[in-house]
Amino acid sequence: MKTILAVSLASLLISQSCTAPADKTVTETNPTLTEYHNYDGSGDQLSGGVKMIKIATPKGDYNVWTKRVGNNPTMKVLLLHGGPGGTHEAFECFDSYLPKEGIEYYYYDQLGSHYSDQPNDTSLWNTARFVEEVEQVRKALNLNKDNFYLLGHSWGGILAMEYALKYQENLKGLIISNMVASVPAYNKYAEEVLGPQMDPNVLAEIKKIEANNDFANPRYMELLMPNFYTKHALRMPVEKWPDPVNRMFEHLNSTVYIQMQGYSEFGITGDASLKNWDRSADLPKIKVPTLTIGAEHDTMDPEYMKWMASQMPLGQNLYCPNGSHMAMYDDQDTYFKGLTKFIKEVDAKANSN
Repeated sequence: MKTILAVSLASLLISQSCTAPADKTVTETNPTLTEYHNYDGSGDQLSGGVKMIKIATPKGDYNVWTKRVGNNPTMKVLLLHGGPGGTHEAFECFDSYLPKEGIEYYYYDQLGSHYSDQPNDTSLWNTARFVEEVEQVRKALNLNKDNFYLLGHSWGGILAMEYALKYQENLKGLIISNMVASVPAYNKYAEEVLGPQMDPNVLAEIKKIEANNDFANPRYMELLMPNFYTKHALRMPVEKWPDPVNRMFEHLNSTVYIQMQGYSEFGITGDASLKNWDRSADLPKIKVPTLTIGAEHDTMDPEYMKWMASQMPLGQNLYCPNGSHMAMYDDQDTYFKGLTKFIKEVDAKANSN
């Protein structure tokens, strides 16, 4: 575990932006408490909302894990975790906020992640195949344009954008949490803005370790934890990091992560498959209501995420002034107020038409 801790922690680095959407009157159509928590007669009642979904891939069929929380016929959110190779566990703080808002949501471990099948075939770890996986999951969960919100955090934001560009006719709303639309822009921000904020001697030593591909060197994490992670990934002393985040790191699939993201803490480098990913020019094609979420201390440029919202016809931006890459933990009040407001506004507008 120690030898891959750097890779595990790096999974946080793919992405976030948070100024609250403009105030509007929201017409709420929340289910009653009894309706929200009623699982009677549902196909997942026996398992408490858990459903294993069989997906087809070019290399055969596999099972992925999902878990439903609550019932709402018009507001259903599928959560796409970070990584690649992370887990749904980093989203567990949503339990403290979405149920009281009456919003139905789905935890989901992508193929290769902890609760789902973990095949060894590396040809499966590419963005296009993950998009088709999400589409199969959507169908299995009976999500559609009348109820389906897709929220992707970090790498999940890349996946959410790719899904929207191919299948947006199925979406009611899209949330891109802590992810920019360009890996080259992500690399540039890490190199030109975040790196220079470090002590020059610390940065030089980190760069030397990376240049030597010595990522298993314990000194690497000794330098990164106090100088980078607790400043830009999750702004809390590491001993106070919440249990769901720690469990996500423990369960991260480093094979998937390294192939797609690479080793480096400062952007995506080497021969990682996401190195040249860039959808900036395609953002105007996303015509569904979309919320981009970013934060002041994020690993991603919050100004870029504001710009992203301006490029989409129905884009909004949520800026978290106290947050970092995991603003759902270190700026929860801003993050969840903005998120639930967006979901309910989209729902109210749809119901009024």
